[in-house]
Amino acid sequence: MQIGIDSFAAILPDPATGKLPSPTERMADLLDEVEVADRAGLDVFGIGEHHRAEFLDSAPAIILAAAAARTSRIRLTSAVTVLSAADPVRIFQEFATLDLIARGRAEMVVGRGSFGEAYPLFGADPRDYDELFAEKLALLLKLNETAHPIWKGRFRAALEGQGVYPRPHQPRLPLWIGVGGTPQSFARAGTLGLPLMVAIIGGTFERFRPLVDLYREAGLSAGHSPETLKVRVHAMGFVGETDTAARDAFFPGWAHLTGRIGRERGWPPPSREQFDAMASPEGAFLIGDPKTVAAKILHTSEVLGGVSRITFQMSTASLETAAMKRSIELLGAEVAPNVRAATRETKKAT
Repeated sequence: MQIGIDSFAAILPDPATGKLPSPTERMADLLDEVEVADRAGLDVFGIGEHHRAEFLDSAPAIILAAAAARTSRIRLTSAVTVLSAADPVRIFQEFATLDLIARGRAEMVVGRGSFGEAYPLFGADPRDYDELFAEKLALLLKLNETAHPIWKGRFRAALEGQGVYPRPHQPRLPLWIGVGGTPQSFARAGTLGLPLMVAIIGGTFERFRPLVDLYREAGLSAGHSPETLKVRVHAMGFVGETDTAARDAFFPGWAHLTGRIGRERGWPPPSREQFDAMASPEGAFLIGDPKTVAAKILHTSEVLGGVSRITFQMSTASLETAAMKRSIELLGAEVAPNVRAATRETKKAT
């Protein structure tokens, strides 16, 4: 199993003073975190895409390119590229360029986005929500196959064999489909035979099993081999020296962001009790000491029928710079080796 980190480059106010840190310093800290993850032996680092004041990740390919120049082995991916509001040609060019800089370590997760700001910002009509994604995904897949695509669609100019360059270092860019809780999205990913990234930010991991089964069933029905139907989980996560230390480091930033977004969406204010329930053995937060987190990762894979990659969304703890870096180190030095060893033993037993 691969283990990594996803960041939204959250920029959070100091809980004591209410002051925001410098965006320049926050970006520097983020790139330091990618370097720490690379040295710690983690498999992947992802950067999300948002167009809000709370996040600095509106141009993920640029952040990833800066990280590529400072790392040597870790894979670098979007998490998630909002494909519905983007030009697939330009996105492909950006990530192909990233792949050249990273010498074949680039990937892309594409989705429709959980926030709506990108649609009016880039002139997309949210009423075309599903059609936009389906069409642009089809074009992106074609671009990944050929440098001279012949293509016609509804939402952008036709392509009549023009060259799309540069080409990536890898023969093809690895593409994942990012999904939330919509059954049609799971089924589409399976039908296309594309690996799946499931964003699980609340509730329990078990409740996603029927949707993951739907993905695998759709893929097998479409003739894809089980080996191609990979499942990745993106979840809230943080590792500390103790369970309590991990929860205390993560909670303030989580409460701030959840409260701010919740007010926009009409949610009740978040509470520590709600947070602790999510961090309990039954909840969907991977937060605790190395032993707790490793056990929960293995439980997640078991209840979802096998997971090939888990990534931790830990940027809500970004104010605790030292704790963030220590968390990454613990994830690489203690959690990942234990999970990989347990996974190998399970495979031998079967």
